Amino acid sequence: MFTRRIVIVGTGYVGLTTGACLASLGHHVVCSDVDAAKVRHLSRGEVDILEPDLAELVRDGLASGRLTFVVGAARAAAEAEMVFLCVPTPMGADGGADLAAVESVTREIRDLLPHGCVLVTKSTVPVGTSARVTELVRREDVPVVSNPEFLREGSAVRDFLHPDRIVVGSASRDAAQQVADLYARLEAPTVLVDAASAEMVKYAANCFLALRLSYVNALAELCEHSGANIADVTAGMGYDRRIGSSCLRPGPGWGGSCLPKDTRALMQVSEAVDFDFSLLRATISANTRQREQMVAKIAEACGEGPESSLKGARIGVLGLTFKAGTDDLRDSPALGVAHLLAERGAELVAYDPGVRADDPRLEGIVTLVDDPYQAAKSAVGMVLLTDWQEFRTLDWPRVAAVLDGPVVVDTRNLLDPEVLHRAGVSWYGVGHPPMRT
Repeated sequence: MFTRRIVIVGTGYVGLTTGACLASLGHHVVCSDVDAAKVRHLSRGEVDILEPDLAELVRDGLASGRLTFVVGAARAAAEAEMVFLCVPTPMGADGGADLAAVESVTREIRDLLPHGCVLVTKSTVPVGTSARVTELVRREDVPVVSNPEFLREGSAVRDFLHPDRIVVGSASRDAAQQVADLYARLEAPTVLVDAASAEMVKYAANCFLALRLSYVNALAELCEHSGANIADVTAGMGYDRRIGSSCLRPGPGWGGSCLPKDTRALMQVSEAVDFDFSLLRATISANTRQREQMVAKIAEACGEGPESSLKGARIGVLGLTFKAGTDDLRDSPALGVAHLLAERGAELVAYDPGVRADDPRLEGIVTLVDDPYQAAKSAVGMVLLTDWQEFRTLDWPRVAAVLDGPVVVDTRNLLDPEVLHRAGVSWYGVGHPPMRT
């Protein structure tokens, strides 16, 4: 069986998933990180990322001996056939990706890499990064390859092991093929391109998804004004093979660790080459407005109109993470809406099965409780902001009994309006006519 000795630099969301999955494919993987405590925990199979199947995959890799964890990349890199850079590339002050970690690691390991070792950028990086890394490496015998990840939180392991495609880009066709061969067992379509195109693919894909989401949110608002039903409209759209049904569900806006960062990074790339990407700019603006629209909807349903202050109004909140099935609050639209509600004077009591009460990002915004019925107690209304499936099966008559105001604003269109209606609760969705009691 074809196997490689691979070093993963960084054990965050992308790095840990990549390392564990490559080990499951039979490769020998060393995952390195600068956080010694984190390395100790991972070496014991303790995974603190809420991601289905990831902890099991890590423990299987440790048991097989194909997956190990070390502090620092230098020693491991000296024996690697391939090194994957999976370090953070956060949004910088100018909106572009901050490549400080990528550049720092490259400088640290460049003289330690064996002859012929392939250096792979897995982190999301702007167009031109492979060329920059090549300059920093200063070695003709170490090819640089771009191999962007397309992992969705909540299904990252599945996405890795059952990918839509593998994208690999490099000035060296041989090096690109070596990286593509790592995934041979997955039998996925492979796209071999130049490095700049591979880097652009990731941004192009994410920004297109953001555009679709902003479009359907705007369409939902239009449906509310015109009397149409967004669920029926998107169902009719989705059967068109040119469109499909993915990313056609309205909500409180898009967020998370990728789309906000990547849209702004592509805007920065556009500005750097003097290209007016007005369509992308409008997409970002529409997303900001969507959160404000949700607050106006909540204020109208729970207060005295869309512009009411909500000062002192107790509102129960269901969900704070950017996406169900994760514990990720990074740029969460749910948390963004909650923040705007708090600015209006609302007193928010929230429940989310994936969030810890001591998370500092909640301070001054919400009080977190460990029971959805406690969040509903004495509230003038409930707001569903994250589509955890368990919310569909709540005891809604019990919720109605403890609410001061029998109102639920469902920003995800997750709940069954008929169920709430029978419980004596008015339902307000997005892009739908409300169902009032």
